[in-house]
Amino acid sequence: MQIFGLDIGGSGIKGAPVDLDKGELTQERHKVLTPHPATPDSVADGVKQVVDHFGWTGPVGLTFPGVVTGGSHIRTAANVDKSWIDTDARALFSDRLGGLPVTVVNDADAAGVAEMSFGAGKDRKGTVILLTLGTGIGSALFVDGVLVPNTELGHLELHGHDAEKKASSKAREVEELTWEHWAHRVQKYLAHVEMLFSPELFIVGGGVSRKSQKFLPHIEGIKAEIVPAQLQNNAGIVGAAMRAAQE
Repeated sequence: MQIFGLDIGGSGIKGAPVDLDKGELTQERHKVLTPHPATPDSVADGVKQVVDHFGWTGPVGLTFPGVVTGGSHIRTAANVDKSWIDTDARALFSDRLGGLPVTVVNDADAAGVAEMSFGAGKDRKGTVILLTLGTGIGSALFVDGVLVPNTELGHLELHGHDAEKKASSKAREVEELTWEHWAHRVQKYLAHVEMLFSPELFIVGGGVSRKSQKFLPHIEGIKAEIVPAQLQNNAGIVGAAMRAAQE
């Protein structure tokens, strides 16, 4: 079975059809840049470009970088335009896509569901936390494989700041930090999250997961196992398609 998955991020909008039996993209993903400002209308235009690239006419699952309730309504918008708050994203995207059935889910939750089904979290019990390190920090919390949605742990306060302002991949790039210096920031963040939730496993996702060997070896003192996401930056696309299939 194939469903279209699409991942809306702070820097890019990317998508592809997904084979739900294998948890794999069936075609090379297509990406467009996230517009700035990232308003509902401008992002919807980008979504349409990606879907039209494949000539897709079936159900579409989309991720959003913020809290999503009921598969449709946006409640927070940390790294996109604030006009998203209280938007009915399902109606917006469905209308822009000519009436296609649409499901919307938090981006990190989608990535986590994919990793728990097909990747680094498969068959893992206990408490598992996936963290996507990108423009911000997304989080997905699982207890014995069951998702606790919309946790938004990237906004935990760490040394007087939103954690994502200091430990996201964007912070590393903006401040031109070495991988080792940035790893120490990530380590402090992981220690804070570990103190609160005592997970057995951290899965580190987002685009930076492709370069995990550059920073994970520098992280010390964390009791939980730390592994890179196996689906890497495709996890959100796969998870979005899985959620659309469930709907």
